[in-house]
Amino acid sequence: MNKRTLTGLSILSGVLLALPWHDHFSGLIITIAFLPLLIIEDHLYKSKDKNSHFDLIKFSSLSFLIWNIIATYWIKNSDFVAAIVVILTNTCFMSITFGLFHLTKKKFGNKTGNFSFIFYWISFEYIFLNTHLTWPWLNLGNAFAKDLKIIQWYEYTGVFGGTLWILILNLFLFKALKTYSQDRNHRVYLTKGFFYILALAVPILFSINIFNNYIEKGNDIKIALLQPNLDPYNAKYNIPQKQQTQLILNLADSIIDKDTDYVIAPETAISFPIWEHNLISDSSIISIKEFVNKHPNISFIIGASTYKEISNIEDATVTTKYNEKEKIHYNINNTALQIDTTNKIPSYYKSKLVSGVETMPFIHLFGFLEKFIIDFGGVSGILGTQEEREVFKNSISDIKIAPVICYESAFGEHVSDYVKKGANLIFVITNDGWWGNTPSYRQHLRLSQLRAIETRRSVARSANTGLSAFINQRGEIINNTEWWKRTAIKGSLKPNTQYTFYVKNGDFIGRISLFISIFLILYTIVGHFISNKKYKQHVSP
Repeated sequence: MNKRTLTGLSILSGVLLALPWHDHFSGLIITIAFLPLLIIEDHLYKSKDKNSHFDLIKFSSLSFLIWNIIATYWIKNSDFVAAIVVILTNTCFMSITFGLFHLTKKKFGNKTGNFSFIFYWISFEYIFLNTHLTWPWLNLGNAFAKDLKIIQWYEYTGVFGGTLWILILNLFLFKALKTYSQDRNHRVYLTKGFFYILALAVPILFSINIFNNYIEKGNDIKIALLQPNLDPYNAKYNIPQKQQTQLILNLADSIIDKDTDYVIAPETAISFPIWEHNLISDSSIISIKEFVNKHPNISFIIGASTYKEISNIEDATVTTKYNEKEKIHYNINNTALQIDTTNKIPSYYKSKLVSGVETMPFIHLFGFLEKFIIDFGGVSGILGTQEEREVFKNSISDIKIAPVICYESAFGEHVSDYVKKGANLIFVITNDGWWGNTPSYRQHLRLSQLRAIETRRSVARSANTGLSAFINQRGEIINNTEWWKRTAIKGSLKPNTQYTFYVKNGDFIGRISLFISIFLILYTIVGHFISNKKYKQHVSP
């Protein structure tokens, strides 16, 4: 193959990988998306004496760069530099992962190499979910977020089951085509083709059966979702908080009735920071408290920016700041609050933070770069987090809520931790207006649908701008708002108390893959040194 052909295959693979993240394309496209890239890798493997490892990195980087640009170009709407950093970083890690597979294959042959590809890639995704530098948006299993009927088995495997399925299908198809191209053996080709079809069809049929027979658990809980639709760039941080709070209460008043159990307002609906030790005396909290006192059956869930004073310096963390004028240590938090007729106001701090916006990657080393964090208005800088998930208990029933804040909805195991704490409904509060009318807010909504399937928990999602929606336990959207519209909607969801296999076991596929990958990398390194030693012994006089 000449360079032009290899470049064309790289471009084709990048486009195929990106299409499932856009509205009009099924995720099933991704079951063949790695095929052109695998053809390139195999060609370079067979002619390894004529090509360097850099040649594969070059072609694979082109594929992954195209994938990242087409799928997540919308990041530029908030900050062009941030878009470049995210896209190039993700491309780099994807290329390293693919290159590691190529190295292992060169050292130990096709079988071990292909085997390593599966586990290296899953390990890359798993690591990206669990380090400071997180960007799970393009994890392969997310590609099926529009194809809910064929991934109901995510309740057993989570999204990593989808990643595993995609990699296996791509390798099966590549092996079948390679076999046919080498010896034109129709029997072998048909056999391998049959296994490919079987691997594709069995999970789909199993999922459709689950979907058609799944019966939702629980009794209806009536919920009102508020979408104030304040432009996060030009309005949200310029309108006085008192006016914003009144807008939220007016929306709530327009939609509730005597049977309403919950009202949900979006992330940072209280956008001007309030001190947590002064919560009950804050004017916005007082107004909401008066509202729920008039409607005592209602629990009001709302997002707020808060400051928490750290009175004991031993409790300070790397995120703690010091106010020289007031002589106090404090943390800045992106917080969810529950306000009802009781005197308690439980809170939860967003703990999966957006790198470069709410936190600095590897903060212990690079915390001094906080001044370069992107300011999206209101509170900016390195935010505080909490180690344990927090659930909000209803004061008059046994309902427990998972208060998931924005970006956290991209993390399956993180959300399942709320369920382990007893949550039987998931409330997502978010603000998706930063990226404009692009695929971003629809992609983000679909991640909540995946969480519903994994946990079999219904989801109520309140967005400042974007799409507010009700999602049932099968992951279906049963009602949603329109983009860029100030509105409120109400609906009913069923709380579930049963645990799925995924909730009990989390990202077990990721952990197993990481263990196997470490072994394979060590095996490759040892094999490299043994080969070098034998070579030196052979050439020595």
